[in-house]
Amino acid sequence: MLRNTIGRTIAAAAVLAVTVGCTAQAAVPDRPGSDGKPGTSAPAPEATPAPTRPAPATPSGKPKQKPAAPSASAEPAEVLMARGSKGAKVRELQARLAQIGWFDDTPTGTYGSVTAGAVKGFQTKRGLPVTGDTDTVTWQKLLGMTKKPTSDELAGRKVNKPSAKLDPRCLTGRVMCISKTSRTLSWVVDGTVRSTMDVRFGSQYTPTREGTFSVFAKSRDHVSTIYHTPMPYAMFFSGGQAVHYSADFAARGYNGASHGCANVRDRGAIASLFAQVRIGDKVVIHW
Repeated sequence: MLRNTIGRTIAAAAVLAVTVGCTAQAAVPDRPGSDGKPGTSAPAPEATPAPTRPAPATPSGKPKQKPAAPSASAEPAEVLMARGSKGAKVRELQARLAQIGWFDDTPTGTYGSVTAGAVKGFQTKRGLPVTGDTDTVTWQKLLGMTKKPTSDELAGRKVNKPSAKLDPRCLTGRVMCISKTSRTLSWVVDGTVRSTMDVRFGSQYTPTREGTFSVFAKSRDHVSTIYHTPMPYAMFFSGGQAVHYSADFAARGYNGASHGCANVRDRGAIASLFAQVRIGDKVVIHW
């Protein structure tokens, strides 16, 4: 009897894991931006640094002096663009950031809070000093990761994202290869990329799991039983986490986050992918 009770409990937990699902977290509300376009969202204000304590005094009453730090041989990076900058170079910066998923808006040529926030995100990800200003080091790093924007990209009509480098685990079989670095999902069959689409992940509190998984359930018109929100074209790969279409992602872009799922904002692309993916196909989520 005990064995039967345990078995029923495990089966119930498995069903719950499939049905709970996830949905988008509350996105940052629209606020007037300062990048030359109304309705863009500005990043959160920076925290005020804590006050520093004065240096302890010596018996003579003078502050104790710290030993001088060795002088750096390298020249400090020159700031090329910063808040308030305008022009074609700023527009190119915005278009290049859009290629790698950091600028989710139409290039305006005005360097405001949205652009500064995008640059900060890029700098943080690459281990560069986080200033929000585009200095020579930041600019060279960005040039090395992107291509010269086309006229359509500069006008905001199209974004040409460089193809994400495929993880070795994505080179065989049928794989949804999802890169957290480029924020893209590539549908790969026997090493050939069939399609690529933008994806959005969970926040730091509800992260999207990384690793190798398999699609174990599909639900065309799924609705989250926890958050009671639609999750169309859901393809479950780990507990309640799934690849699915997100209307919030389509509306707000990267200003929001999921509760762990991999959101897709192109409804046509995810509908086509849903029709091709089979139960048992591999899912690889990597940096």
